[in-house]
Amino acid sequence: MLGAVLLLGCSTAGGSGSTRLKVVTTTEILADLARNVGGDRVEVSSIVPPGGDPHSYEPTPKDAARVAEADVTFTNHLLLEEQSLIKTIDANARTKDLNISLAEASETYGAHVIPLVENIGLDVLWLGLRVRGEGAQRGATRTSDVRLSATKLDGPGNLVVYLTESLGQPKVYFNSADGLGAATDSTSLPPAAHTHVNWAFTKPGTYRLTLNAALDKGDGNPTPLGESTFTFAVGIDPHTVAGTTVLDKGHTDLTVDLDSGRLYTFNDTKGGAQQTEIAAEQAVIDVPNRALVSVPDDPRFAFLGQPGSQIHQLPQAVLGKHVHGEIDPHLWQDVKNVKAYAQLIRDGLKRADPDGAATYDQNTRDYNRKLDELDAYVAERIGRIPATNRQLITTHDAFGYLADAYGMTVAGFVVPNPAQEPSVQDIRKLTETIRNLRVPAVFMEPNLVQRASVLTQVAKDQNVQVCMLYGDAFDDKATTYLDMMRHNADELLKCLGGNQ
Repeated sequence: MLGAVLLLGCSTAGGSGSTRLKVVTTTEILADLARNVGGDRVEVSSIVPPGGDPHSYEPTPKDAARVAEADVTFTNHLLLEEQSLIKTIDANARTKDLNISLAEASETYGAHVIPLVENIGLDVLWLGLRVRGEGAQRGATRTSDVRLSATKLDGPGNLVVYLTESLGQPKVYFNSADGLGAATDSTSLPPAAHTHVNWAFTKPGTYRLTLNAALDKGDGNPTPLGESTFTFAVGIDPHTVAGTTVLDKGHTDLTVDLDSGRLYTFNDTKGGAQQTEIAAEQAVIDVPNRALVSVPDDPRFAFLGQPGSQIHQLPQAVLGKHVHGEIDPHLWQDVKNVKAYAQLIRDGLKRADPDGAATYDQNTRDYNRKLDELDAYVAERIGRIPATNRQLITTHDAFGYLADAYGMTVAGFVVPNPAQEPSVQDIRKLTETIRNLRVPAVFMEPNLVQRASVLTQVAKDQNVQVCMLYGDAFDDKATTYLDMMRHNADELLKCLGGNQ
């Protein structure tokens, strides 16, 4: 985190000869909304540049200085932005009351939020790490971290828990090969978040992993939370291992409960329809023989063993660092939600600049009329697509609100093991998905093209179009929110078929 930057002075919005209100947002989308509401009374800039990814953008000292100079800051949050960016903003924002998280407050202004449902159809368990609860009674804030440490492993081989970052670079969190300890084998998550990692075991058998959790509020005195031991059945019959519940499908996270201090498994076996808690001592996590993979012939993955040797691995399944919460943060893909954002921005600007209240009110009314027209346009364009074609295959889980609001279905695809080239089986699954759904097109985001080579190749082989949808970021072809959503509606109609 970048430390607080002390800057004196303030700006005053107003008419001729006065300085405009300085507004800093995390993304270009939020900056565009603030410009529409603020008009000539505001000077707006975005920290994440055009084409940048808010999920992974790391702030600079210059960004911290911009926040310190701002009169108002707007974030999306709900864990859309990289946690270090949120920490930088909270450490440097002048006034807490004018450091506004739009997504978190939007429900009170009529926004409709939906859960972030993850169902990628792996044939093995999708295992991650999670923090549940807000921890308010423990003094936790959105810039706090829960530190999860591996302190002991019993088993026939080694365990490596690691992340594969967006460009294929591995980052090791836990590695028992050189012994486990809280100082070296740990990772951190913010409150109410979870993430995906790879779990690699070097030999078959029963493993028992002890995890310890502590709350870090940034004051140098971590608060101990709890400790539990989790059992894995690797390449053996899980029913022969002590435990009452075998976890072998769907999505499971090893979970720290920030409110109670307990560690347990949190399980979603039916794509968000049924979520359950199971105590660590009652659960057996199945790592079957179909999870066998070969160690890549890449020196970056030498920590896994000799190239070509076989290991059991539960896959990360999404490429890059992907920390998120229970609620889908991409609210702007439903145009109605942006009306709530505009009203929140209006009220924040009015608190910072009461003299401009009438201007902000009028600008918001004018912009909301444009949003009503846009909402009708998107609905009308998508409504022309045949119902059987309203299937989205994309490279990013950013379009849940678009699907929910306008009658589409998301059928996402991810490579089960991003540490390696996709296998023949992986490519066959994608091919079958495209063929079975009979979709005429698949979609990628302009700023995520580098992650979509397999999707592009399979689409080409199946004679399916590859089209572009904007998710988190603008580019030089779409520089406003209105442009972005009109493009998305037009592109969906053009690529999925229908009466244009």
